[in-house]
Amino acid sequence: MSVDARVDSVALAERIAEIASDRKAADIRVVDLRGIVSYTDFFVICTGNTERQAKAIHDAIHEELKHADDRLLPRRTEGAGEARWILLDYLDVVAHIFTPEAREYYRLEQLWGEAPARSVG
Repeated sequence: MSVDARVDSVALAERIAEIASDRKAADIRVVDLRGIVSYTDFFVICTGNTERQAKAIHDAIHEELKHADDRLLPRRTEGAGEARWILLDYLDVVAHIFTPEAREYYRLEQLWGEAPARSVG
């Protein structure tokens, strides 16, 4: 992976975290998976207090990245219908938006405990 691609994935992870923060997402974490897995560079994990808020966070990320200069669309989206765990796959960055109950149940941060992570917001 080129240095430019790494910078772009860092910038994308930061942008997704910023959009989530603007929508009042709670407990935003950026998990650096570079060198740990080959399928993505970062997870951005956050919580919406309700399914409605989780969906609003999803909608904001999707719309802002779609209308940005890069016109990014996720390769895949999962869970937007039920909105308990919504996944937006932008290849180098995967956003996970949880309700509090789903985040506690799946515990992604514990699964990737060896990966460097930082809180945002």
